[in-house]
Amino acid sequence: MPARANASRATGPSHDRNSAERAACIDNPALFQHELLEEPVKARQGTDAQRRQALLAARAAAVCAGCPLFTSCLYEAVVDHDVAGFVAGSTEAQRVQMRHALGVKVEPDDLDVLAGVVRGGRQINHDEVVRLRQANPHESLEVLAMRLGCSLSTVKRHMRRARTAPAEVKLAMVKPSVERVLAVFAAVVGYPRRPREQRVA
Repeated sequence: MPARANASRATGPSHDRNSAERAACIDNPALFQHELLEEPVKARQGTDAQRRQALLAARAAAVCAGCPLFTSCLYEAVVDHDVAGFVAGSTEAQRVQMRHALGVKVEPDDLDVLAGVVRGGRQINHDEVVRLRQANPHESLEVLAMRLGCSLSTVKRHMRRARTAPAEVKLAMVKPSVERVLAVFAAVVGYPRRPREQRVA
């Protein structure tokens, strides 16, 4: 399934969101959401489950190979987002191998934080407080505290720390080119890029 992301124009695929192209996996939900493609088969499940998983993976890979969004889906699933299941002709384990080969580190998306949902009893992350404040400058600190599930004094402490602390220098990861990701895909998964694959400028 295509991962959501805004890949860099310089290195990542450009994909027109208004395009009439449709991801092939959307028309095959039973295949791509099958439990055998979600997680690796364990040895205790037996050889029958392993054979069925291999058959499903081969069918899904064939669907991905014919998808007009294959390149952008692969790039985003390897470089931008830690997605689950069978995506862009690859398993989660294969994408981990590809990231290792490319020197790419992808943090799992915290969907609860993105949605503003907070679980009680957890430590509040400083970067999370600052990010939430930057994303919602119009909200009062009280509202942010409620969204984070912490006290107002905790939010104020993190905001004070953000103002007084010297700016941390974070080195930006240089994203690999689309061609490099495709080459590593071919090496890890074991089959080359499709001949009809569009070149990305």
